[in-house]
Amino acid sequence: MFHTTAWLEALRHTYGYEPFVLTTCAPGRELTNGLVFCRINSRLTGRRLVSLPFSDHCEPLVDTAKDLDQLLCALESHLTKHHWAYAEIRPASDCLEGQPGFGKAQVFWFHKVDLRPSLDELFRSFHKDCVQRKIRRAERENLRCEEGRSESLLKQFYHLLLLTRRRHQLPPHPLNWFRSLIGCLGDRIKIRVASKDGNPVASILTLCYKDVLVFKYGCSDARFSQCGGTQLLFWRAIQEAKESGLLEFDLGRSDRDNPGLVDFKDRWGSSRSTLTYWRNPAPDLKEFELGWTMRVAKQVLSHMPDGFLTATGKLIYRHIG
Repeated sequence: MFHTTAWLEALRHTYGYEPFVLTTCAPGRELTNGLVFCRINSRLTGRRLVSLPFSDHCEPLVDTAKDLDQLLCALESHLTKHHWAYAEIRPASDCLEGQPGFGKAQVFWFHKVDLRPSLDELFRSFHKDCVQRKIRRAERENLRCEEGRSESLLKQFYHLLLLTRRRHQLPPHPLNWFRSLIGCLGDRIKIRVASKDGNPVASILTLCYKDVLVFKYGCSDARFSQCGGTQLLFWRAIQEAKESGLLEFDLGRSDRDNPGLVDFKDRWGSSRSTLTYWRNPAPDLKEFELGWTMRVAKQVLSHMPDGFLTATGKLIYRHIG
């Protein structure tokens, strides 16, 4: 999904990132390999190349180790020639392990669900209390589920996203980011909303590409967490994916210091692996430690009025990538 021109166009349209590809293929020939990046020019966070911003993972598109070596060599020359601070690559595999010049930037957990078993087998693989029972509870609660890409669903999703990000003491992505995703991805993106008595209680945003369903964003109203809205939406997404013949449910990355999210994804019968982001030149890992300034900032964010919180997200996300 994250290699598609539609995803790159959404990044360009929202944040002004300029995408480009390094390849060994001659001009005018069909691409058979490539490293796709976005150029990020920020006075706050520096000039850098990222493959790719706001993308959970982005594998180098190569068939052989020789192709990868040639592309990484070209990347190093590009960094030096154009004075970029660094390049960051986010592969789902370990293809950059031991590559000269690269060091670990960040390490996450990565979850995915194999959708090839039957629906009954999948349901039985879910955690009995935290997933199966929650789905049945949601069905007893008669939660109403809607799906699509309408402005009404987007506003319900964004309302819940704002509640969730406030709980986590973080600003939300700008609303225009989600409008850009809908405009660029079309029927490959879907918003699902669960409501109780007319009130939205949970929502998820998924992407679909080829035989993979990708969970990208999830949010909820904590007052209704016992109703099982999120679990019901996941189950409906899985049922629909099976009907469409999809083979994998990509649950995305999780911070290792977020045990609640990690446990939630573990309980869907998913497989868990390590997802490592790599940088050239190798970073000083101290820059990723959460200092007192960040803790103070998060406290301030948690008390901001909604308008200021959304404005903060609109201001800072283009500098983060």
